[in-house]
Amino acid sequence: MKVAAVVSTKGGPGKTTVGAHLGAFCADAGVRTLLIDLDNQPSLSSFYNLSHEAPGGTYQLITSNETRPDQIISQTCIPNLSLIKSNDPFNLLSNLLLHAADGRLRLKNLMPAFAQDFDLILIDTQGARSIVLEMALLGSQMAVSPITPDMLTAREFQRGMLQLYRDLEPLAALGAVTHMLNIVINKLDATNDANLIYQTLTETFSDHPKIQMVHTTIPAAVSFRRAATEGVPAHRLEYRLPTANWQALTLSMEKHRQ
Repeated sequence: MKVAAVVSTKGGPGKTTVGAHLGAFCADAGVRTLLIDLDNQPSLSSFYNLSHEAPGGTYQLITSNETRPDQIISQTCIPNLSLIKSNDPFNLLSNLLLHAADGRLRLKNLMPAFAQDFDLILIDTQGARSIVLEMALLGSQMAVSPITPDMLTAREFQRGMLQLYRDLEPLAALGAVTHMLNIVINKLDATNDANLIYQTLTETFSDHPKIQMVHTTIPAAVSFRRAATEGVPAHRLEYRLPTANWQALTLSMEKHRQ
């Protein structure tokens, strides 16, 4: 079983959208996928309709170590895609974790309970620095951080996420290791400015031991808005090949990487 967290210390880069579509894509490919919504603004929990809704969610998972499927695991309308919904609207989990001896390690210790039923777990997190975000990072085997192609977001990533990684390094002595952080450019438009920002980010993090740029980029496509409106994965709506402009941009990026 693989565990991945979708993370950012800044709201708005598209964490929930990336997590929802990635989860549905993997589920449609036959991967038994579990989404965990740790954002107290539960957009992921309402992205897809539920064919079965469990009585509990992340609050019971974290506060009571509840891992029984019938109590916390809901089933979405997409086969192979399950969900532990967010049910912490007042953000009580943060205070609980701050005062718990195993606060930052609790999710890591709970993950083995799902290994027999799922191949992949995707964790959606808050768009701010918090102990919940730290717990998600330490409980995962890899992290994905979407960034929109603008310099303000890139600077916030450097300030926020890199500092977070530095702050968590001492916990490695307790077996809590921060794994590779994969940056994916989200809402990329076919402009020279976006291409320049992509290249700048690639050069900035080329030598960082725990950060890498993902070669795949996510376009600023209307199909993502339509998918959110209809509650279906974007890959079920959009089958067209990239346009000539997108192909040219992709070739330019590939050439730069070489």
